[in-house]
Parts: sequence; C-alpha cells; structure tokens
Amino acid sequence: MDLTGVTALADATDRRPQAEWRPGDRWLAGGTWLFSEPQPGVQRLFDLAAFGWSPLQLGENGLEIAATCTIADLARLQLAPQYRAAPLLLQCCQALLGSFKIWNVATVGGNICMSLPAGPMTSLAAALDGVCLIWSADGGSREVPVADFVTGPNQNVLSAGDLLRSVTLPAEALRGRTAFRQISLNNLGRSAALVIGRRDGDGSLQITVTAATTRPVRLRFATIPTDAQLGQTLKACGAVYYDDVHGAPEWRRAMTATFCREVRDELRDD
Repeated sequence: MDLTGVTALADATDRRPQAEWRPGDRWLAGGTWLFSEPQPGVQRLFDLAAFGWSPLQLGENGLEIAATCTIADLARLQLAPQYRAAPLLLQCCQALLGSFKIWNVATVGGNICMSLPAGPMTSLAAALDGVCLIWSADGGSREVPVADFVTGPNQNVLSAGDLLRSVTLPAEALRGRTAFRQISLNNLGRSAALVIGRRDGDGSLQITVTAATTRPVRLRFATIPTDAQLGQTLKACGAVYYDDVHGAPEWRRAMTATFCREVRDELRDD
C-alpha cells in the first residue's frame, strides 16, 4: 500500500534521527505491517537497513539477533548440538505462517515491536530469557527482558524515538531442552495459544505462555510440578486471557492449561 503522507525516506546510518525525532517519524525495518494498511500521520521514514547490522552473532554468552534480522535468516540458522533449544527457532518462525516472501522481509525486531499477543518472535525470545537492547531517544541505552518488553496488545515499553537494536538469547537458555505447543482456530490462522516449556540443566522447568494472554506469562518451577502445583501456579499468575475473533478467553484458558501439562510431561525425563 502506498503511504501518501510520507514526505521523506532517509537511510539511518547513525543515531542522529533520534536527536531530531518529531511526531510523524517512524523507523522502517521490513515494512510488512507498515505498508499493509493506511498510516495516517506518518511523514518521515528512517530505513534501518542502512545500519548494516549483522543479522546473527553467536558467541560465548549467547546468540545476538539484530532487530533487522529477517525471519528467513533466523529459520536458516544451524546451531551446534549442545544448543538443544535449536528446534524452537524454526518452530516459532513457522508459527508466523507467512509466505516465503514475508519471511524474507519481515524482521524479528518488527514482530516483537508490534507486540501482538500472537507474535511468535516474542514467544521465542521470552521462552529463552531473551534480553532487548534498546537505544533510547535521549542517546542512552537500556536492557529490558523480552518478557517485560510487551506490556499488552500492541503495547510495549518503547517511547517515541526509541529503537530496538537487538535481542540476545543467553547460551544457558539455548542449552535447555524445549517443548512446543501451538493452536489456531484454523490451519492458517493466527495463534490462539502458544506454550513453550524449557528444562534446564539444573532440572528446573520454565513454561512460557503467549498468544492466549495479553502479554507473555512465565511460570517457573525448581523441579517438575504435580498437576496440582501446575494448576495452582497457572491460576495465581494473574494472566489476562485475550478476547478476539481468533479465540474466546475461556477456550484459550483451557488450551493453555492442557498445553502446560503436555510440555511438562514431554520434558519430565531427560
């Protein structure tokens, strides 16, 4: 879709746009959502591709994913066998349910910044203890866990002019064993519930709930919980179940409980 109100398109090669930020400015990454519908009030676009960030960098501390990394780049990544969570990367990419054209343009950072309950890159990063590096509009920077980055449907911690630079997945989380469950109302529908379990080397279990809830919810257990412990923790976590055409709250709640038990059972034995 043409954005007829845009008067300027500039390459972002440094952080100067933040110092000159004004109403009507937007960062441009893949643009798959930005150009999908009218954007009244948008006047200037700053193209992040000009930064030339390396999409993926694996180091001793973990995997750094640039905000401009495409879904296709992430899906093609091959990790060494010690990173037992590797299958989760492709599973979450496939949960996006976009065509190859979308995969080659849509970005990890864009999906997280959209902050949709069903955003699978949020699901992935929250489940693996991902940390966002944010370049603040005032010239500073700060780190925010992905699980805390999204605060509600289409809502997050970014202020005007802030820029998500990257997301880092810690090596320890990548070494955990994972289990994945996802459901939609139809085969090509938006996720209505997406639950990821992760069993770490110390025997602890973390279950992350997204899509069904308005923001990511994480349940932590030192050991494998009983049905009663799991149910009580899920009930007490304060989750708000999302209500839209992709699923009623009570159905999402029921599927979440079922999936939590399933991922626990899958990860019970190492």
